[in-house]
Amino acid sequence: MSDQVMNAEQLSRTIRRLAHEIVENNRGTQDLVLAGLLTRGVPLAQRLAAEIEAFEGTPVPVGSLDVALFRDDLRSRDTLPHVRPSELPQDIEGCTVVLVDDVLYTGRTIRAALDAIFEFGRPARIRLAVMVDRGHRELPIRPDFVGRNIPTSLGQEVSVRLKEQDGEDGVYLEERGVAVG
Repeated sequence: MSDQVMNAEQLSRTIRRLAHEIVENNRGTQDLVLAGLLTRGVPLAQRLAAEIEAFEGTPVPVGSLDVALFRDDLRSRDTLPHVRPSELPQDIEGCTVVLVDDVLYTGRTIRAALDAIFEFGRPARIRLAVMVDRGHRELPIRPDFVGRNIPTSLGQEVSVRLKEQDGEDGVYLEERGVAVG
């Protein structure tokens, strides 16, 4: 069983709000780079960049970051993860890099992203933007920009669905083991 907690229009409005918050926090777009975490963080970062360009008139570079090899659970896996290339559009030295992800849960993926980003240089600042913060942190990681806080139980999952990946836009709250469909 799943419940839709955000529809396409709400998702779009939230992305627009997050884009404004990011620009305001950065005091403009100078030296701003968005790095989307694969998989759904990348289209979210692209949408944020499009919104920023629409109201600022300045393009914001967008890259993708695969954190698979930086995860702290690699040793406990039976097989190595499928690794996709990380690509940042410019040198990030001295830039403000905004990591973009769909759902923040334990914080372990973001910890891996922090390790991964330093493979590309030393940014001046790293910020975190997430569409949904569902709680249950295991590490002391807190987002700077949050689309929506959705308190969950451990038996629930939050699924952000995006047209680019899933053919539709929406956010769903699901019971574990039950697929949306």
